[in-house]
Amino acid sequence: MSTRVDRLVSRWLAMVLPAAVLVLFALVAPAARAQSKHLAPGFDALPADAKVIVAPLDVELFSISAGGVLEPRADWTAQAQTHIRNALKARVAQLGLRSDEMDDASADELAEVLHLHAAVAQAIALHHSFGGAWALPTKEGKLDWTFGDTMKVLQERTGARYGLFTWVRDSYASAERVATMIVLAALGVGISGGVQIGYASLVDLETGRVVWFNQLARGVGDLREESKAFESVNALLAGFPVTRK
Repeated sequence: MSTRVDRLVSRWLAMVLPAAVLVLFALVAPAARAQSKHLAPGFDALPADAKVIVAPLDVELFSISAGGVLEPRADWTAQAQTHIRNALKARVAQLGLRSDEMDDASADELAEVLHLHAAVAQAIALHHSFGGAWALPTKEGKLDWTFGDTMKVLQERTGARYGLFTWVRDSYASAERVATMIVLAALGVGISGGVQIGYASLVDLETGRVVWFNQLARGVGDLREESKAFESVNALLAGFPVTRK
């Protein structure tokens, strides 16, 4: 009797378990995929006592001429730096991070290291965030990027375990560009009036590993205005890792 019951149980398990596994996979897989898009494998939160050093902003704004040439605007860039810096301070406070801003002396001394972030962030945006034909098969869709030992000098200089890096470029149509857009629109031709691109990375300074990454790539926003700059920073830091309690 017990043998028959065992056989029935085995058959039931054989039928039910695969379906249960598929259901469980369907429930868990989207969350896992969502996590892997912005977080490095195995990283889900900052340690409670983790100190984060906020690297100097890398920001530059441009005006677009009628012909589409980008012209740097120092006055707009200065406005954006002030607004983004204030927005970052507010957002970091909201997140409850134990953080410091990198001082000017350290930033000057470590400028070469800091500039590496732009190159790596652009590679992550292309090969990981956009992916598709640019995806690297060896990464298997994972946020698997590192600066190696390069960032250790920041840890030694600041005492922080993690570094938050931001890079933003934004452009706006000049009056001549707007006039050109109107004329071409009447002919059924659309041209860009500016685009906002931004990258934010959280890096483990001890290992050099990028543990969180996010980007902006859109045709809205205006960093010359305080309220809109705050919106951009909040969008750029969306999904920033929480701190363990």
